[in-house]
Order: sequence, then structure tokens, then C-alpha cells
Amino acid sequence: MRPPPSRSCAWPRGGRRRVPLLFNPGGPGGSGVLGGLGVVAQLTKSRITERFDVVGFDPRGVGATKPAADCYTEGGKTRGDEVFPLMTMTASLTEEDTRAVFDRCAKGSGGVEALTQMGTRTTARDMDVLRAALGEEKLTFLGQSYGTRLGAVYAQQFPQRVRAMVLDGAFDPNLGTIERRLSAYEGFQRAFEAMAATCAKAANCPLGTDSTAWTSNFQKIVQPLREKPVPALDQKLDFDTALGGVMAGLYSPDKWPTVVSGLAQVRQGRGDKLLELTFDFEGGEANSVVNGNFTEAAFAINCMDEQRLSPADTARLRAKTYEVAPFMNPGGDPAVGARDGCEFWPAPPTLGIPYAQNVKGLPDTLVISITGDPTTPHQGAIRLADTLGSALLTVEGEGHTVVSSGKNTCVDTIAADYLVDLKLPAKMPTCSV
Repeated sequence: MRPPPSRSCAWPRGGRRRVPLLFNPGGPGGSGVLGGLGVVAQLTKSRITERFDVVGFDPRGVGATKPAADCYTEGGKTRGDEVFPLMTMTASLTEEDTRAVFDRCAKGSGGVEALTQMGTRTTARDMDVLRAALGEEKLTFLGQSYGTRLGAVYAQQFPQRVRAMVLDGAFDPNLGTIERRLSAYEGFQRAFEAMAATCAKAANCPLGTDSTAWTSNFQKIVQPLREKPVPALDQKLDFDTALGGVMAGLYSPDKWPTVVSGLAQVRQGRGDKLLELTFDFEGGEANSVVNGNFTEAAFAINCMDEQRLSPADTARLRAKTYEVAPFMNPGGDPAVGARDGCEFWPAPPTLGIPYAQNVKGLPDTLVISITGDPTTPHQGAIRLADTLGSALLTVEGEGHTVVSSGKNTCVDTIAADYLVDLKLPAKMPTCSV
């Protein structure tokens, strides 16, 4: 039985009907229902929200969808649950762990068939159903981060049904799983060093002032958490959770002071601030009604998108990760417990990498990229724009995605003119943040 399609909601502005603008905030696993509220709240003075109804939708398996991805054990207490800190690449897993994770996902997420329908290609087809249900001949779409993958796949499957598409913080459609992750981790290392450089200008920086010692000083703070987690809110902060909180904070310079104060707090024996960064990134606490399954949904979607890795592949990825992003290194042998958490998934991935190749009949689209993006490096945006034949708006600075913040007049003007009037500058300027 085919699982039900994605759930959506629209937020109109004003009395007359406006064109629907479908929105995906990223992830995978991010709630478009929740994210759509944020867009409307932040773009209060933008032509985008003057002209469009923002339609946020939860992709299959995410947030308010039924069935939603549900893979944790009760309370999240068993070793197999360690498969879910996706960014950190540190869990030591056995075959028993990964098999148990699949069994729990199938049981909690609507069965085996439901799991096979949580990939990007299925959600892209749902988007086309939603377009038709909204009465639109053609789709207007804003996708950020993972949403750029979703948009690119929609463009590949339905190029002549695209009216306009903004892809902000771009996934590179040409990179295999290992190469894409290494590119992202290298970007996180660069962002970590940029954060540390800012920290070093202040008194009592926990990372110190010597740039050659920033990574080692960081490891002195967080590696002990592997053996001795510290109290954090009503939980414990271990190495994986601490690193996940730091990486969540690296997405935006606005969060860097919280990362720094969180590291100082860990040195004092508490982990509240880094744990809160993790909660913020995942869209709420573990029992959040709207998007409490961010991590599990990301896992399930990636299992149907990303290339499956053998234990040898995973060990090689870990070893290379710790070379390009040494701040992520937990210590020890990277080959120990290196397994792909998706190894027992019931169907092969359906995305296909590379994807969105040789797309014919696609109208003008717009890719936007920040040069210091920590997780979707600027080079990937260049390649996506080249692959789709898109215009590329380069934004100098640090951070990940920019359109929905409403804080950048340069970006907002260009994006709004394109979305509303289908007009792009004859010569694309460079914006800055």
C-alpha cells in the first residue's frame, strides 16, 4: 500500500490570492511546515511575501507526515541508537546494531514499504501533486540546503513544469557520497578555524590564541567526554553530542559566541549550551510535536538517496575525514566499528548519483551561495549552476543559506525580482553578508 503523500500548509498574506511559493528549508529532515512560518516571519518587508503565499510542506517521513520516521528505541538508550549522530562519523557499530536500527525503523515508521518511499525522488513527485492541487500549471520553488537537491531532482523529473526556482546553499549533484561528505567536513574545518580566529581576539578564549593549537585545544576539551560525559540540562553531554552541537553552531557566525561559551562551560563540567545548540538545529527537543524526528527522518531519507558504503568504504571515509577535519577526530582507530547504518535497508537507493544531468526544457533558475558556507561549499554551487544552466549569485562571507533571513537587501532584491518578475540582472553582482 502506497504511503500517504507529504503534509503541507500555506500562510496567506493579505486578502487576495497570491501565487503559491513552495518552500523546503533543508535537512534532509527539516520541516517545511515549521520553516514556512519562519520565512513569513522574517521576510516581512520583502516582495517575496507580498507576492506569494509561502507553502511549507513536510516531505515523506518528516515531522507531521504519517507515517513519520521513528527509529529510536524507547528513551534512545541502546548502542544502536548511536547510528543517528550523522554529522560526527564516530559511532562504533556492529552488524547487530545496524540490523536492529532497520528493524526499529520499519516497525515505527509504517513498515518496510514506507521506508522505501522516503527518498528524494518520491518527494519530488509529491511536490508535483501538490503543485496540481494548488491549481498551478507551473511550480515556483525556494529550496535551501537539502532543498536544493529536492529542487534539482524536481527539475530533472518535471523540467517543463517549473516556473521559477531558487536554490540556496547548494548540494553538488555530481559528487558521490564519500566525496560530498568530505567536501562538507573540509568546509566545517575551515568554519571552525574562522570561529577560533574570532574567539582568539577576545580574552579567555578556551581555544587559545595560537592558531596552530586551536584544534588540539578543542580536542583537549571534548575528547574526555568519550569516557566521562558531563551533565547537560536533564541529560548527559558526550563526545558525539558535543561535536554535533559545535557543528550545528558553525552554520552561522551568529552562533559562534554560543559555541565558544559552550566550550568554556564544558571545561567547568557542564554541557547545557552545546546541547541546546543541538536542539536548535534539530528543530526542538526530542518530544517536539512539529519536527522532533529531524535526525531519524534525515537518516531514512539518506538511506534512500546516498550510495551504500561497505565497512572498508566507511573506514576509509572516517580516516580521510579526520585528515581534512581534524577537529572532528575522536581519537582511536577509525576502522573500529565503521559500518554504514543503512546496510540492511530493504531497497537500493533511488536518487542516482550524479543526478539532474542533461536536463532539457528547464527555464531560467537561480542558485545562491555564500563563499564561506561550512556544509555546502561554494564550489558545489558553481557546479550545480553549471549542471542546470542556472544563474549564480555569489555572496561573500560566512554562513549557510541567506534568502529566508530577510537580512540581506542585495540578495533579497535579486531573488524577489527573479521570483516575482522572472528577471535576472544582465550582469550578476556579488553580494556580501
